[in-house]
Amino acid sequence: MNIKQWLHAEYLPIALIALMALTRFHHFGDVLHLPDASLAVFFFAGFYRKKALLGFLLALAALIDTVAIQNGTSGWCVSPAYVFLIPTYAVMWLAGRYCATFKAMNIAELTKSVGLLTLAASAAFAISNGSFYLFSGRYTDLSWGQYFSRVAQYYPSYVGAALIYGVVGYVIVKLVKLLPELQSGHKQV
Repeated sequence: MNIKQWLHAEYLPIALIALMALTRFHHFGDVLHLPDASLAVFFFAGFYRKKALLGFLLALAALIDTVAIQNGTSGWCVSPAYVFLIPTYAVMWLAGRYCATFKAMNIAELTKSVGLLTLAASAAFAISNGSFYLFSGRYTDLSWGQYFSRVAQYYPSYVGAALIYGVVGYVIVKLVKLLPELQSGHKQV
């Protein structure tokens, strides 16, 4: 199979599925585990414009969470607010869909894409975090001041992980797109 075949949407989602399966068990990461890549996975899944992939990834995320909880991971985050992960991940997928319209992969488009990734990850944080504090039933007496101090604690790692995975993803895509040019230049020598 050559590189052009791997650039087709039928094959690349396999890498996204594997990345989510490998990182979702430990949402924040630690010395032994990478942080959760789900936000970036949904972002890049939007590039392929197949709604079935969005539904599949949502079901896969729920399945991974179920298996993780059954194997000893804390179920603290599973509450009535869990359903709000659907719009959380949909925001990322829609941002990826929009960024897929940028074809040149030049500096201006990459800057726009990283900016949109940052905005989408921030919106995803607001949806998932806000819904958890409002609807989980875990914080009935939490003041807005306490809420914002807790937001400040989790926001950088939440958005930061998405940005790191996103930038690495863009670097990989850029390199893969350059391979045919490098190969043709090598043959001419």
